[in-house]
Amino acid sequence: MQNIIADNSPLNILVIGTGMYVCGRGTDGYGTILPAIYEWKKSGFVGDIFIAGTQSEGIRIIREKAEALDKLYGFTLNINYYPKNEMNDPEAYKKAIRDIPKPACAIVAVPDNLHRAVAGYALENELHTLVVKPLAPTIKETLELVELQKKHNVYCAVEFHKRYDRSNLKLRDTITGGKIGDPLYFVVQYSQRKSIPEERFKSWVKTTNIFQYLGIHYVDIIYFATGALPRRAMAIGQKNYLLSKGIDAYDSIQAVIEWQMRSGAIFTSSFFTNWIDPENTSAMSDQKIKVIGTRGRYEADQKCRGISLVTDGNGIEEPNPDFCSAYGVSNGDVAFQGYGIDSVLQFFRDIKHISAGHLKLKDFEGKRPTFRDSIVPTVVMEAVNRSLENDGKWVQTKFKNGKFAGFE
Repeated sequence: MQNIIADNSPLNILVIGTGMYVCGRGTDGYGTILPAIYEWKKSGFVGDIFIAGTQSEGIRIIREKAEALDKLYGFTLNINYYPKNEMNDPEAYKKAIRDIPKPACAIVAVPDNLHRAVAGYALENELHTLVVKPLAPTIKETLELVELQKKHNVYCAVEFHKRYDRSNLKLRDTITGGKIGDPLYFVVQYSQRKSIPEERFKSWVKTTNIFQYLGIHYVDIIYFATGALPRRAMAIGQKNYLLSKGIDAYDSIQAVIEWQMRSGAIFTSSFFTNWIDPENTSAMSDQKIKVIGTRGRYEADQKCRGISLVTDGNGIEEPNPDFCSAYGVSNGDVAFQGYGIDSVLQFFRDIKHISAGHLKLKDFEGKRPTFRDSIVPTVVMEAVNRSLENDGKWVQTKFKNGKFAGFE
């Protein structure tokens, strides 16, 4: 796909959500989405920014984050905040959508259970839309969003940023190039600190689970790397630590998915996920993936990126320079770089290519994590959730001619 952008007209951007991923709420950082918009502005393309939250406190926090980034970058974004007053408003995003001038796009970063309603409203108002993973908690909602995208003829993608991680791109090339033969099994280990469910997501943690929040990333990577379809899934989980804190959520979930390649070859993936790692662990995310094939193996420790930092204040840290890191802060030439930033910037570039007439919506299928491409990860996620509800029983999936045809 082309990377040179001929259309340098402004693109107005609406961000729906004011949480950790948007602006680093609850952390000392700036999140991922807001820094990506500053990088887009630095490239000379950005128009006006509209940010919609539900609570005045969230708007206050993101204002402070934006003011700090203004100073770091040496320029100011023109940001319109919703709600505009001190009142809380769960539908402030609707007012923002009505106000935003075209051409425009929306980035939806709200709790999973709100994706269908919020993203659906953006599509109905003909906004190109990027949704943080997962697209929706159920396949029914995902298929509805796919149909809305087709009806309103807008570009829609899911922010599966791990597709832009070079170690996962290498994984895909290794598998598609046949270097390790047919996959036999994948092993995924993925966990985060307990402050995520205890503090940062406490208000909506009961509407999701650790597999849906974290595991879904690697479900998408396995689909992205192999093109395989899921045949069945099973999962079990444990409720111990979080339940003792009054939070009715799984500490850990283990899942097994059986997949079938286009060639007919069968492989499995085993997931081990939790979000009760100690707060003093050396990184926010501990993430590893391994695949064993008939002719070799591929292993990636995506926590240990080769950097170790030890200080009196923070102890031992293993930062991930490849995800979303700020560089040049000390010399006044700040730049946020990494695959988290790349994911958002690619969405903006794709919109510009569409508006310039270089590419059409169909050109992105199979090349980007489009809404349609999110059908398979959602099927796996719902099958895992159904298995959890049924004491770990296998949940069968049905596909006909490559299209999802239901659960058994």
